[in-house]
Amino acid sequence: MNTISIDLPESALTILGKTPKDLGREILVAAVVKWFELGTISQGKGAEILGISRAEFLDVLSDYRVSAWQYTKEDLDEELSIG
Repeated sequence: MNTISIDLPESALTILGKTPKDLGREILVAAVVKWFELGTISQGKGAEILGISRAEFLDVLSDYRVSAWQYTKEDLDEELSIG
C-alpha cells in the first residue's frame, strides 16, 4: 500500500472537527467517488480502493448523491434508438 501526504493547516482539522485519520479517509472517499463520477474507475475498482464491498460502495455513492449509473450521451442515444 502507498501513502500520500497532504499538508493542511491545523485550522482545517479544527474547523471540520476531524482527526487527521478521519479527514484522510474522507478525502480518499471523496476522490474515489469523483473518479467514479468522471468515469475513470468502475464501481468494483472504487470498492476495492476503499476496501469495502460493492454494495457498500453503492451506499457511499448515494451518500454523495452520485448516481450509480454513469451513462454518456452516446450510451443514452443508443439506448433510446434501440427502443
